[in-house]
Amino acid sequence: MTQPSDIQQQDISFAVEGGVGIVSLNRPRALNALTLEMIRAFDPQLAAWETDPAVKAVLIRGEGGKAFCAGGDVRAVWKSIVEENGGKPSTLSREFFAEEYRLNRRIHHFGKPYIALLDGITMGGGVGLSRHGAFRIVTETSMIAMPETAIGLFPDVGGSWFLNECPGWTGYYLALTGARLDAADAIYTEMATHFVPQAKLPDLQAALCAADWSTGTAETVVRKIVQSFADAAGQPKLAANRSTIDICFQKDSVPEILAALETQGGAFAREALETLAHRSPTSMCVTLEQLRRGRGLAIEAALAMEYRITQACMRGTDFFEGIRAVLVDKDHAPKWQPARLQDVTQELVEGHFAAPAGGDLRFG
Repeated sequence: MTQPSDIQQQDISFAVEGGVGIVSLNRPRALNALTLEMIRAFDPQLAAWETDPAVKAVLIRGEGGKAFCAGGDVRAVWKSIVEENGGKPSTLSREFFAEEYRLNRRIHHFGKPYIALLDGITMGGGVGLSRHGAFRIVTETSMIAMPETAIGLFPDVGGSWFLNECPGWTGYYLALTGARLDAADAIYTEMATHFVPQAKLPDLQAALCAADWSTGTAETVVRKIVQSFADAAGQPKLAANRSTIDICFQKDSVPEILAALETQGGAFAREALETLAHRSPTSMCVTLEQLRRGRGLAIEAALAMEYRITQACMRGTDFFEGIRAVLVDKDHAPKWQPARLQDVTQELVEGHFAAPAGGDLRFG
C-alpha cells in the first residue's frame, strides 16, 4: 500500500487522504513548469496508485495560486542543447519528451477517476497532465492554451489526438494560433469538463477526501461530488465565431487558411491573422500536417508521431530561436528560418515525421 505522505520531491509531492491520491506541483515561481525529475517521480507513483485498492481516485493541483502548470520546462531542454552540448541534441532533449509522453499515456489509460484542478495558467505540458483525465475542472481564473507555434514547436502531449476531439475545426484554430481559453471556452472545446468557482476548490477537495466509496463506483461517486460543486461557466466566445473557424481552418494548407481569413474579414478573423503572422511558419505547416495525420490515431500512435516531430525540432533552428525570443532574451522578436510561409517546402515538413536517428518512442 502506498504510504500517505512520505513520498516527497522538492518540486512535486504525493499524499493519500481518504482514498484520494493527491499530487501537488510545487514550483510556483516557475508556474509549476514540469521537469524531467517531476515526471520521473509522478509516473511510478501513478502506476502504484492504480493497483492500490486503498486509492479510489487521484487529484492533481498546482501550488502558488497562479498556475496549475505552465507547461514542460522547455527552457531547460534549450539550455541542455545550446549551453551544454554545443548546439547538438542532448540526452535531456530525448529523455524529457519520451518520458513526458509515456506519462501522458499512463494518464490517458488510468483506470481510476483522475481529477485535475486547472486553476490559473495551464499550457502545453500542463494540458498533457489534465486533458487525458476524465475530470478537468476550471475556475474563473483559468487560462488554457497550446502556444507552441510561438516558440518553434507544435502542440504535443497528445495534441494530435485531443485537438481532433474538439468540436468542428476549433482544435485546428487552437493549435495554429495558440489562442487562450477562459473557463467557458475550455468547456466548449472539451479541454475542460466542469466549472467550479475558485473559492469552492478547497471544499471540493475536502468532499472528495471524505467520500463514502461504498455508495457506487468510484467514477459515480466522484462525478456526483463534482457536479454538486459545479456552476455554469457562462457563454463561450468561440461559439459566436464557430462559423468563421470552421470555414477557414478546414483548409488544406496554411496559406489557404490565411486567404480564407482575409476573405471572411471581421474583428475575429483580423485578430487571428495578426496572431498567425508572428508564429513560426515551419511550426504552423508542421502542426497542420500533424493534426491531419493524427485523425483517428490511438494515443500511442499519436504520441509516437509527436516524438518524431520533437526530435526533428531539436535538429532545426526555430525551437532555439523561439525559446530565446520568448523565454531567454524576452524580446519577442524571433527570426524564423525560413521567415516566409512560401519558403517552407513540403520536404521540410515531411522531414519532421521521419524516424529519428536514436529510434522511435516505445511504450513498455
